[in-house]
Amino acid sequence: MSTNERREETPAAGTPATVFLIDDDPSARRGLARLIKAAGYDVVAFGSAREFLASGRHDQPGCLVLDLQMPELSGLDLQEELLRTGASMPIIFVTGHGDVPMTVQGMKRGAVDFLLKPVERGPLLEALGQALAKDQAARGERHRSNEFRRRLQRLTIREREVLSLVIAGLLNKQIAGEMGITEATVKAHRGHLMEKLEVVSVAGLVAFAQQAGIPPANPASRQLPGTSASPDGRSPCD
Repeated sequence: MSTNERREETPAAGTPATVFLIDDDPSARRGLARLIKAAGYDVVAFGSAREFLASGRHDQPGCLVLDLQMPELSGLDLQEELLRTGASMPIIFVTGHGDVPMTVQGMKRGAVDFLLKPVERGPLLEALGQALAKDQAARGERHRSNEFRRRLQRLTIREREVLSLVIAGLLNKQIAGEMGITEATVKAHRGHLMEKLEVVSVAGLVAFAQQAGIPPANPASRQLPGTSASPDGRSPCD
């Protein structure tokens, strides 16, 4: 049976989050829930991994405090299922067994920590702080990536091409020569793409491109306007 408490501001992450506690031992589950709630965290407790999956809450802000050894679906099985579906909720494993190979397997898959039962308050709260901070950072990064994609989807093919040439350091005249269009058209494309990407300077445009992972064009392999190549392929400035 799950226990739902009022969501609060977590002291560790600084943003609303939930600690999802999964343990098939009712006594251990109650004891861990009391420790976590006493520290000011919102707790939702489940008696099995399947019950947690059925709740549909595996993509909410927060982290998992997960028993390693459980019938039917173990902690490692749940971790594998979450990874398979793309859910990235940080996991803190708790176990009364101290199984080293299973610990190594869980850590390689990205577990934040392994705590031995009976779990002590200090190590638990430290692990919760790390897990919730990790979740907050990951969600922030996903939000930024989604925002970058949203803005980039506004651009036309021509505007994307101008963008790659601008961040490569080319001037409007050079971009015009590269693309076979007028300088006035280049200026219009630049104005439109900067408006759509919500930047106000070339420096801002370069920063956006770097953060969004957009590579600059490679004009070095092309003949730029106003230059002439020597027989060995080098420009007069080489």
